[in-house]
Amino acid sequence: MTKRLVRHGNSAALILDKPILELLNVTMDTPLEITTDGRSLVISPTIAHSEDEFRTSLERINRTFAPTLRRLAE
Repeated sequence: MTKRLVRHGNSAALILDKPILELLNVTMDTPLEITTDGRSLVISPTIAHSEDEFRTSLERINRTFAPTLRRLAE
């Protein structure tokens, strides 16, 4: 699919068709992350993680890499 940017005030906008938004489960309220490799744009829905998921991941990382993290902290 080829799209063109449209003027939106002093900015440019990319119009995403409804079927694409539905396929990605994206709504007007979904935060999007835009990344680039210097040549291409990648637009992805951001994944909201809960505080519990963050704590669980942090504990797993600390268990797995505790010796290395201690050495790096010195």
